[in-house]
Order: sequence, then C-alpha cells, then structure tokens
Amino acid sequence: MSIPPPETLLVDTRRVSCDGASGIRGGAGYRPAALGHPRVFLEIDERGLVDCGYCDRRFVLRGGPADGADQSGLSDIAAGAS
Repeated sequence: MSIPPPETLLVDTRRVSCDGASGIRGGAGYRPAALGHPRVFLEIDERGLVDCGYCDRRFVLRGGPADGADQSGLSDIAAGAS
C-alpha cells in the first residue's frame, strides 16, 4: 500500500528546486527557509514527476504523464538532486 506524498505541486518546468519551506504557510505566514532543508535542484524525468528526498514534496509536470493521475498509486521518484 502506497502512502500519498505530503504535498503535490504542479510545475511548468522539468527542473525545480526545493528547500522544504518556500510557499508553505504557517500560523504567522510563510515559514522561513531555516525551518526547511538545504535547497536541492531536482529534474523531472519521462514519468512526469519527482519527489524531494528531504521532505517528500512531489513535483508533477503540468501536462505530463503524472498530471491528473492518482498520486497515491505512483511510486516515489527521488532522483536528480544536485
């Protein structure tokens, strides 16, 4: 049984970055990057998605094969970190 990722973001580019904090609202607004993780750059492959190896945030390429799919049924793809 697969567990869905904690957060899924639709993106328009194959190369994305994640710091675990950007764009996430906390009680007093946006959380500072110090509460996240080191910024990593990820590359979405032919499956149309990639998961952050630190926070498990999933990035799905808009219009790609994973766009609109049931995310809980897709396996983790944590690759391309640099």
